[in-house]
Amino acid sequence: MGKHYFEYTGNVHIHTRYSDGAKTVSEIARYAALANLDFMIVNDHDYMAKTLHVEDEGYYGGVLVLMGLELGRRFHHYLAFGLNEMVRGKGLRPQSVIDRVNEKGGFGFLAHPFEKGMPFRDNRIAYTWNDLSVTGYTGICIWNFSSRWKERVRTALQGLFFLLFKAWTLKGPSRKTLLFWDNGCAARRVVAIGGSDAHGTLFRWGPFCFTPLSYRDGLSSINIHLLLDHPLAKDPTDAGKQVYGAMKEGRLHIAHDRLASSEGFSFFYACDGGPTLEMGEERAFQPGTLFVETPRKGAIRLLRNGTLVARRTGVRFSLVVDKPGVYRVEVYRRVPFFGLRPWIFSNPVYLR
Repeated sequence: MGKHYFEYTGNVHIHTRYSDGAKTVSEIARYAALANLDFMIVNDHDYMAKTLHVEDEGYYGGVLVLMGLELGRRFHHYLAFGLNEMVRGKGLRPQSVIDRVNEKGGFGFLAHPFEKGMPFRDNRIAYTWNDLSVTGYTGICIWNFSSRWKERVRTALQGLFFLLFKAWTLKGPSRKTLLFWDNGCAARRVVAIGGSDAHGTLFRWGPFCFTPLSYRDGLSSINIHLLLDHPLAKDPTDAGKQVYGAMKEGRLHIAHDRLASSEGFSFFYACDGGPTLEMGEERAFQPGTLFVETPRKGAIRLLRNGTLVARRTGVRFSLVVDKPGVYRVEVYRRVPFFGLRPWIFSNPVYLR
């Protein structure tokens, strides 16, 4: 069986009043606690925040709060983590932004690289990543709650429908995003994360004023589940190192936890007579078996190099592997009236 890990759930890509969010760090941390999160990471815009505000890092009740950044303005938004000082992206080319974050001891992810924008209100304004020749980034945010929700809203009536059923109508990562990720994984390890992009913004339409995507919505939606070697440290600095270490290694899965909690999901590879590999790990190919376990019944899909190779419905699945490749898992959960909905996306096991 796989090695025993300690699982912790968190939400990343959150905006506060330091940039264009509606709430303070402490207020949002209370929503995180209500969503039963273990940690949350703020990524305020670099061109709006005065400093990195590392003074706000720490435990708020039982929730660990870490401070990151979202660099970029019109295009090429980059989620940076693990920084100890402010980094500005103004005037820098996309590759230079990545290099600057790395030089400062941080790491990062391309944010919503292929988003489409909202047809109803924003004239499909999208903050895409256009320079796909960049290198040196840790990974990609493949699933952005806010972006994927807005892309479906074409009319006021549709907006009302998707507001009422936002948990069941959310689209999964786009095919274009998954293809880009799979192609990247063919060459090197590329970590996938997901995030809420929570702002808590008020929406005004005629006489109506409301918050369509609240912090409670965002922090209970697209989360990351980390696997740690040891329990999360009580010291915030040490705990931050643990969180960032797992993120950099890709020892995590992404889930739409509002469909159902994905806590307990497991995906690993056991070599014949040898070691096991967890999500994000890489080694020379050796015959063995892939194991998948889900906390609830789901439609499990196993992909090799981005291509579907097997599917099962249930809570457990194993497959003997006799070919090298990059293997990952997608799980879909059946919802009454809405059919199969995207639920869990694993990071890959790399068998070169």
